[in-house]
Amino acid sequence: MLEVLPKRFGKYGLSLHPDKTRLVPFQRPSGKPPAQGPEDGNRPGTFDLLGFTHYWALSRKGNWVVKQRTAQGRLSRAIKTIAQWCRLNRHQPIAEQHRTLSQKLRGHFVNYGITGNSTALTRLRVAVTEVWRKWLARRRRCGLLPRVVFKRLLKHYPLPPPLAVHSVCRLVGEPAT
Repeated sequence: MLEVLPKRFGKYGLSLHPDKTRLVPFQRPSGKPPAQGPEDGNRPGTFDLLGFTHYWALSRKGNWVVKQRTAQGRLSRAIKTIAQWCRLNRHQPIAEQHRTLSQKLRGHFVNYGITGNSTALTRLRVAVTEVWRKWLARRRRCGLLPRVVFKRLLKHYPLPPPLAVHSVCRLVGEPAT
């Protein structure tokens, strides 16, 4: 495959990056995983593609399936970008901050909201909530924003919940909420 692919890409003026192109052993694991996880190197491979880490896991029925979660680099970058935005825009009215943060979260949920990725979506929402609280506290002279006060603010300006927009479990034709 690695001999044919560069030739095929070459027809269209494309090339493979030598450092980023590799074969990953990604065959279906055999049997059930050990209780502690594979320690012996028989662990099935994982790889990052299009912002997701693809890996083998057991379904609820006990079958091996390929699952996806947001790649760690993408999640970290999203949190850093939002933290930078909060720092630069902490002087904006809270309603405007809320509107923009909600847009950013909904956009991320549209891109990464797939079945099985709810943990990463929840991690992003929690991180954004903490970052927003941190930079709102920096607006105050004392530098503290009690959690009770921030919870009241979140009741008035709630951030959108993490939602798997692209769900394989949702019926065809059923609108996303």
